Amino acid sequence: MKVFRHIGIFLAATLLLSSCGLSKVKDIAVTNVGIAYIVPTSARSVDAKLLLAINNPARRLAVQEVSGVLRYNDKPVAHFSTGPLELQPKTEETYELPCTVVLDDGISILEVLMIAAKNSLDGLKADVYIQGALKKNGVLRAPLSFRDLDISQFKK
Repeated sequence: MKVFRHIGIFLAATLLLSSCGLSKVKDIAVTNVGIAYIVPTSARSVDAKLLLAINNPARRLAVQEVSGVLRYNDKPVAHFSTGPLELQPKTEETYELPCTVVLDDGISILEVLMIAAKNSLDGLKADVYIQGALKKNGVLRAPLSFRDLDISQFKK
């Protein structure tokens, strides 16, 4: 569960990074992260709903999808994707963000459990792709991508 919490923090921070063109974006803050539920959908995937408490003093932000790859020591572990999220302007609200995580073909559940048992995010990195990240003045910005993001920097 702790690994999913850190992944939630990571996804929230990535969503906020996607809107770097706004004047008050540096004041946007994720104030809390939780997990509403985790449901195994098969032996290799889970669906989850993350709860993100976000203080947004800036304009409305609209994200259509966030997807990417989680890697441990440069070996792909899982692919993830989220649903859409729209941050309301000048509010502090809790948002529900659906998320699907699917293990890579070369990874077993035992390997994931061994990574989680280490209770450390060191060596865990992600490539993140954000689609339709922001609508500002009626113009959609180009999709954003972030490579080799170190998830251990999002520890709480």
